[in-house]
Amino acid sequence: MKVAKFGGTSLASASQIKKVCSIITSDPERRIVVVSAPGKRSKDDVKVTDMLISCAKAGLEKGSAESELQAIVTRYAEIANELGLSDDIVKIIADDINTRINSDKANSERYMDNLKAAGEDNSAKLVAAYLCSIGKEARYVNPKDAGLYLSDEYGNAQVLPQSYDNLMSLSDYAGITIFPGFFGYSTAGEVVTLPRGGSDITGSILAAAVKADLYENFTDVDNVYSANPNLISSPKPIYEATYREMRELAYAGFSVFHEEALVPVFKRGIPVRIKNTNNPSAPGTTIVKERHNITEPVVGIAGDVGFCFIYLSKYLMNREIGFGRKLLQILEEEHIPFEHMPSGIDNITIILKQSHLDEHSEKRIVERIKTELEVDDISVQKNLALVMIVGEGMRNTVGITARASGALSRENINLDMISQGPSEVSMIFGIKDYERDRAIKALYNEFF
Repeated sequence: MKVAKFGGTSLASASQIKKVCSIITSDPERRIVVVSAPGKRSKDDVKVTDMLISCAKAGLEKGSAESELQAIVTRYAEIANELGLSDDIVKIIADDINTRINSDKANSERYMDNLKAAGEDNSAKLVAAYLCSIGKEARYVNPKDAGLYLSDEYGNAQVLPQSYDNLMSLSDYAGITIFPGFFGYSTAGEVVTLPRGGSDITGSILAAAVKADLYENFTDVDNVYSANPNLISSPKPIYEATYREMRELAYAGFSVFHEEALVPVFKRGIPVRIKNTNNPSAPGTTIVKERHNITEPVVGIAGDVGFCFIYLSKYLMNREIGFGRKLLQILEEEHIPFEHMPSGIDNITIILKQSHLDEHSEKRIVERIKTELEVDDISVQKNLALVMIVGEGMRNTVGITARASGALSRENINLDMISQGPSEVSMIFGIKDYERDRAIKALYNEFF
């Protein structure tokens, strides 16, 4: 059995939905299908999810959102009409979104999540209705009915362990199950959404729950590529990668596959295949546990901006028992996650997402570290990028660091930080954010 997930561009229009349904019905093993909300039909178009966010903001600020509601309903109605569906499905969708708009606004985050989830939920109803209209046995399944329970964290929910046992029963359903991505329910029965791009995560959760043979993730590119095609002309395609390689690349900026989506399938050892809805015969990129045909040390290069460093030093830090624990405890108490923490004998650099550190929390954390840890020096450096080279073959190749740092040096790119984990699957370079694209190009030219 295969679990297949289709992204927003695959569901943006009636013609795209027809392609999706042709792919689904071409293989009887594709019995569970996860769908995103309709995406952009053209470069200047607006995603349905963004339309719903605008709708929620209008509902919160003005108390009503008539024009926003009408625009969303019209979008679904156009798709339904071109698919030859009756007005009944359009009424169901309109009533659903209207009910959400008029729901309790006391908690703005809860209200926003409830509206955002309407995109995937109604997309699933539409796809199921079309499959039935062409004579296929298909059903829409709501995540609450299936038992997909998530943590009570609006916009950033995590799957709860009991969900896997609940969702196992999906494998017993006859015909094709159409399941909306991106959201689930808290144990209190409230709609909660996964991080943006969370339909990938939903598909992975379902694949793990039903112990699928393969998790297919359909998008709008033939492969994952070794670097961003918007930066590098005709980059080398990646036909096979390990979970670790793809996790690192997704974290560092590859947008094809959500970084958190690999966790459920990794734990069950289920392979993932990324394919193109518009070219389903292309082999795609397969993500596996182990990669045996390693011919090059580096499989991909990626980079992302929006980081900051907290640098601190203290003489004889390495002799002070509990220093690291106390430092991390301050971050924990301030609800700040950290990304990396390279260190020396008398200094530590904490790397954070800059979005987690506003002016007030920065001042408070710096003061706490000064007072509670009695450091000799502390400073905060902002507007940084992390650029990463990734590859299972790096661990057995001499001179990777020299080649990478040499390529950056030739472009006069100064390194603020360099870090390599014990797995030796990736190497990270901290640089100024405005130099990210040049750094990626320099590293790509060096290794590819």
